Amino acid sequence: MVREFLSGVGLLLRGFAFWSRRPGAMMLGLVPAAIVFALMLAGLVALGFNVGPIVDWLTPFDETWPEPWPSIVNAAIGTVLFATAIVLSAVTFTALTLAVGDPFYERIWLAAERDLGGDGPTEGAGFWRGVRSALWLIGAGLLTAVCVALSGFVPVIGGVLAPVLGVVFSGRLLAVELSSRAFEARAIPGAAQRTLRRGIRWQLLGFGVATQLLYMVPFGAVFTMPAAVAGSTFLARAALDASPVARV
Repeated sequence: MVREFLSGVGLLLRGFAFWSRRPGAMMLGLVPAAIVFALMLAGLVALGFNVGPIVDWLTPFDETWPEPWPSIVNAAIGTVLFATAIVLSAVTFTALTLAVGDPFYERIWLAAERDLGGDGPTEGAGFWRGVRSALWLIGAGLLTAVCVALSGFVPVIGGVLAPVLGVVFSGRLLAVELSSRAFEARAIPGAAQRTLRRGIRWQLLGFGVATQLLYMVPFGAVFTMPAAVAGSTFLARAALDASPVARV
Protein backbone atom coordinates (compact mmCIF):
# COMPACT_ATOMS: atom_id res chain seq x y z
CA MET A 1 0.00 0.00 0.00
CA VAL A 2 2.71 2.50 1.02
CA ARG A 3 4.87 1.44 -1.90
CA GLU A 4 2.03 2.00 -4.35
CA PHE A 5 1.19 5.37 -2.75
CA LEU A 6 4.81 6.49 -3.17
CA SER A 7 4.76 5.16 -6.72
CA GLY A 8 1.90 7.57 -7.41
CA VAL A 9 3.98 10.43 -6.01
CA GLY A 10 6.78 9.29 -8.29
CA LEU A 11 4.52 9.59 -11.33
CA LEU A 12 4.02 13.28 -10.54
CA LEU A 13 7.79 13.66 -10.27
CA ARG A 14 8.07 12.02 -13.70
CA GLY A 15 5.66 14.69 -14.88
CA PHE A 16 8.06 17.38 -13.67
CA ALA A 17 10.92 15.57 -15.42
CA PHE A 18 8.93 15.94 -18.64
CA TRP A 19 10.03 19.60 -18.68
CA SER A 20 13.42 18.42 -19.94
CA ARG A 21 11.81 16.37 -22.74
CA ARG A 22 9.10 18.75 -23.99
CA PRO A 23 9.96 22.21 -22.64
CA GLY A 24 7.96 24.06 -25.32
CA ALA A 25 4.69 22.26 -24.65
CA MET A 26 5.18 22.48 -20.89
CA MET A 27 5.88 26.21 -21.07
CA LEU A 28 2.62 26.78 -22.95
CA GLY A 29 0.84 24.93 -20.17
CA LEU A 30 1.83 27.70 -17.75
CA VAL A 31 -0.25 30.31 -19.60
CA PRO A 32 -3.82 29.19 -18.77
CA ALA A 33 -2.71 28.09 -15.30
CA ALA A 34 -1.32 31.56 -14.55
CA ILE A 35 -4.49 33.31 -15.78
CA VAL A 36 -6.83 31.15 -13.70
CA PHE A 37 -4.50 31.26 -10.70
CA ALA A 38 -4.61 35.07 -10.68
CA LEU A 39 -8.42 34.97 -10.55
CA MET A 40 -8.44 32.30 -7.83
CA LEU A 41 -5.84 34.18 -5.79
CA ALA A 42 -7.99 37.30 -5.82
CA GLY A 43 -10.90 35.28 -4.44
CA LEU A 44 -8.79 33.64 -1.71
CA VAL A 45 -7.31 36.97 -0.65
CA ALA A 46 -10.81 38.40 -0.36
CA LEU A 47 -11.80 35.40 1.77
CA GLY A 48 -8.72 35.87 3.95
CA PHE A 49 -9.59 39.49 4.68
CA ASN A 50 -13.18 38.60 5.50
CA VAL A 51 -12.80 35.29 7.35
CA GLY A 52 -12.99 37.07 10.73
CA PRO A 53 -16.29 38.83 10.00
CA ILE A 54 -17.66 35.65 8.43
CA VAL A 55 -16.84 33.62 11.55
CA ASP A 56 -18.36 36.33 13.77
CA TRP A 57 -21.52 36.29 11.64
CA LEU A 58 -21.75 32.50 11.93
CA THR A 59 -21.28 32.48 15.73
CA PRO A 60 -23.55 35.09 17.34
CA PHE A 61 -24.51 32.50 19.94
CA ASP A 62 -21.09 32.46 21.64
CA GLU A 63 -20.89 36.16 22.53
CA THR A 64 -22.04 35.56 26.09
CA TRP A 65 -19.91 32.44 26.63
CA PRO A 66 -16.92 32.63 28.99
CA GLU A 67 -13.44 32.30 27.56
CA PRO A 68 -11.83 30.20 26.18
CA TRP A 69 -14.95 28.71 24.54
CA PRO A 70 -15.63 31.52 22.04
CA SER A 71 -12.01 31.42 20.88
CA ILE A 72 -12.10 27.64 20.53
CA VAL A 73 -15.36 27.70 18.55
CA ASN A 74 -14.15 30.54 16.31
CA ALA A 75 -10.84 28.76 15.64
CA ALA A 76 -12.69 25.53 14.78
CA ILE A 77 -15.03 27.28 12.35
CA GLY A 78 -12.12 29.16 10.80
CA THR A 79 -10.36 25.82 10.25
CA VAL A 80 -13.48 24.39 8.64
CA LEU A 81 -13.70 27.38 6.30
CA PHE A 82 -10.03 26.96 5.40
CA ALA A 83 -10.45 23.23 4.70
CA THR A 84 -13.52 23.93 2.58
CA ALA A 85 -11.56 26.56 0.64
CA ILE A 86 -8.81 23.99 -0.01
CA VAL A 87 -11.26 21.68 -1.74
CA LEU A 88 -13.12 24.33 -3.70
CA SER A 89 -10.05 26.26 -4.82
CA ALA A 90 -8.22 23.12 -5.96
CA VAL A 91 -11.03 21.61 -7.98
CA THR A 92 -12.20 24.96 -9.37
CA PHE A 93 -8.66 25.88 -10.40
CA THR A 94 -8.16 22.53 -12.13
CA ALA A 95 -11.58 22.54 -13.80
CA LEU A 96 -11.26 26.07 -15.16
CA THR A 97 -7.62 25.65 -16.19
CA LEU A 98 -8.29 22.44 -18.10
CA ALA A 99 -11.33 23.97 -19.81
CA VAL A 100 -9.58 27.23 -20.74
CA GLY A 101 -6.29 25.60 -21.69
CA ASP A 102 -7.54 22.40 -23.32
CA PRO A 103 -5.51 22.86 -26.56
CA PHE A 104 -2.33 23.46 -24.53
CA TYR A 105 -2.80 20.49 -22.24
CA GLU A 106 -3.82 18.23 -25.09
CA ARG A 107 -0.36 18.83 -26.58
CA ILE A 108 1.25 17.84 -23.29
CA TRP A 109 -0.61 14.59 -22.71
CA LEU A 110 -0.35 13.53 -26.36
CA ALA A 111 3.40 14.18 -26.17
CA ALA A 112 3.50 12.05 -23.01
CA GLU A 113 1.58 9.28 -24.80
CA ARG A 114 4.06 9.32 -27.68
CA ASP A 115 6.95 9.33 -25.25
CA LEU A 116 5.61 6.15 -23.63
CA GLY A 117 5.30 4.45 -27.02
CA GLY A 118 2.85 1.76 -28.03
CA ASP A 119 -0.69 2.27 -29.24
CA GLY A 120 -2.23 5.51 -28.08
CA PRO A 121 -4.78 8.13 -29.09
CA THR A 122 -3.87 10.69 -31.72
CA GLU A 123 -6.31 13.38 -30.59
CA GLY A 124 -8.28 14.46 -27.54
CA ALA A 125 -11.91 14.02 -26.66
CA GLY A 126 -12.84 17.56 -27.70
CA PHE A 127 -13.59 20.98 -26.21
CA TRP A 128 -17.15 20.27 -25.08
CA ARG A 129 -16.04 17.17 -23.26
CA GLY A 130 -13.69 19.45 -21.34
CA VAL A 131 -16.52 21.82 -20.47
CA ARG A 132 -18.75 18.97 -19.25
CA SER A 133 -15.88 17.57 -17.26
CA ALA A 134 -15.18 20.95 -15.67
CA LEU A 135 -18.81 21.27 -14.57
CA TRP A 136 -18.75 17.74 -13.14
CA LEU A 137 -15.54 18.45 -11.23
CA ILE A 138 -16.90 21.67 -9.72
CA GLY A 139 -20.12 19.90 -8.71
CA ALA A 140 -18.19 17.03 -7.12
CA GLY A 141 -15.98 19.58 -5.41
CA LEU A 142 -18.97 21.34 -3.88
CA LEU A 143 -20.33 18.05 -2.53
CA THR A 144 -16.91 17.14 -1.15
CA ALA A 145 -16.55 20.56 0.44
CA VAL A 146 -19.84 20.07 2.30
CA CYS A 147 -18.63 16.70 3.63
CA VAL A 148 -15.31 18.22 4.70
CA ALA A 149 -17.10 21.12 6.40
CA LEU A 150 -19.31 18.71 8.36
CA SER A 151 -16.28 16.66 9.44
CA GLY A 152 -14.86 19.79 11.05
CA PHE A 153 -17.54 19.64 13.71
CA VAL A 154 -16.56 16.17 14.94
CA PRO A 155 -15.72 16.65 18.63
CA VAL A 156 -12.03 16.87 19.58
CA ILE A 157 -10.55 15.79 16.23
CA GLY A 158 -12.61 17.93 13.85
CA GLY A 159 -10.01 20.70 13.63
CA VAL A 160 -7.41 18.23 12.32
CA LEU A 161 -9.77 15.90 10.47
CA ALA A 162 -11.25 18.57 8.18
CA PRO A 163 -7.99 19.79 6.55
CA VAL A 164 -6.66 16.23 6.23
CA LEU A 165 -9.84 15.07 4.52
CA GLY A 166 -9.77 18.21 2.39
CA VAL A 167 -6.34 17.30 1.03
CA VAL A 168 -7.18 13.61 0.54
CA PHE A 169 -10.60 14.06 -1.07
CA SER A 170 -9.64 16.97 -3.30
CA GLY A 171 -6.42 15.20 -4.30
CA ARG A 172 -8.35 12.14 -5.37
CA LEU A 173 -10.79 14.27 -7.36
CA LEU A 174 -7.88 15.94 -9.15
CA ALA A 175 -6.27 12.60 -10.00
CA VAL A 176 -9.55 11.18 -11.31
CA GLU A 177 -10.23 14.19 -13.50
CA LEU A 178 -6.69 14.53 -14.86
CA SER A 179 -6.36 10.82 -15.71
CA SER A 180 -9.80 10.68 -17.34
CA ARG A 181 -8.56 12.51 -20.44
CA ALA A 182 -6.34 9.64 -21.50
CA PHE A 183 -9.18 7.18 -20.88
CA GLU A 184 -11.85 9.14 -22.74
CA ALA A 185 -9.58 9.71 -25.73
CA ARG A 186 -9.61 5.90 -26.03
CA ALA A 187 -13.43 5.89 -25.79
CA ILE A 188 -13.31 3.93 -22.52
CA PRO A 189 -16.73 4.33 -20.79
CA GLY A 190 -17.14 5.58 -17.24
CA ALA A 191 -17.77 2.17 -15.66
CA ALA A 192 -14.62 0.74 -17.23
CA GLN A 193 -12.65 3.80 -16.08
CA ARG A 194 -13.74 3.17 -12.50
CA THR A 195 -12.62 -0.44 -12.81
CA LEU A 196 -9.24 0.70 -14.08
CA ARG A 197 -8.82 3.14 -11.21
CA ARG A 198 -9.64 0.50 -8.62
CA GLY A 199 -6.60 -1.41 -9.83
CA ILE A 200 -4.32 1.53 -9.03
CA ARG A 201 -6.26 3.10 -6.13
CA TRP A 202 -3.18 3.78 -3.99
CA GLN A 203 -1.14 5.13 -6.88
CA LEU A 204 -4.08 7.35 -7.75
CA LEU A 205 -4.27 8.64 -4.19
CA GLY A 206 -0.51 9.23 -3.95
CA PHE A 207 -0.51 11.16 -7.20
CA GLY A 208 -3.53 13.24 -6.17
CA VAL A 209 -2.36 14.05 -2.64
CA ALA A 210 1.09 15.09 -3.91
CA THR A 211 -0.55 17.31 -6.53
CA GLN A 212 -2.87 18.90 -3.95
CA LEU A 213 -0.03 19.59 -1.51
CA LEU A 214 1.98 21.31 -4.23
CA TYR A 215 -1.08 23.36 -5.13
CA MET A 216 -0.96 24.74 -1.58
CA VAL A 217 2.58 26.09 -2.02
CA PRO A 218 2.59 29.76 -3.14
CA PHE A 219 2.40 29.76 -6.96
CA GLY A 220 2.80 25.99 -6.84
CA ALA A 221 -0.45 25.39 -8.72
CA VAL A 222 0.82 27.23 -11.79
CA PHE A 223 4.05 25.26 -12.08
CA THR A 224 2.48 21.96 -11.04
CA MET A 225 -0.34 21.98 -13.59
CA PRO A 226 1.70 21.04 -16.72
CA ALA A 227 3.56 18.36 -14.74
CA ALA A 228 0.27 17.00 -13.36
CA VAL A 229 -1.12 16.67 -16.89
CA ALA A 230 1.95 14.73 -18.03
CA GLY A 231 2.07 12.67 -14.83
CA SER A 232 -1.62 11.79 -15.07
CA THR A 233 -0.98 10.39 -18.54
CA PHE A 234 1.66 8.10 -17.04
CA LEU A 235 -0.86 7.21 -14.33
CA ALA A 236 -3.54 6.31 -16.86
CA ARG A 237 -1.08 4.21 -18.86
CA ALA A 238 -0.07 2.37 -15.68
CA ALA A 239 -3.74 1.53 -15.11
CA LEU A 240 -4.16 0.33 -18.69
CA ASP A 241 -1.00 -1.77 -18.60
CA ALA A 242 -2.16 -3.44 -15.38
CA SER A 243 -5.64 -4.27 -16.68
CA PRO A 244 -7.15 -6.40 -19.47
CA VAL A 245 -9.61 -3.61 -20.33
CA ALA A 246 -9.64 -3.19 -24.10
CA ARG A 247 -8.01 -0.08 -25.44
CA VAL A 248 -9.29 1.79 -28.45
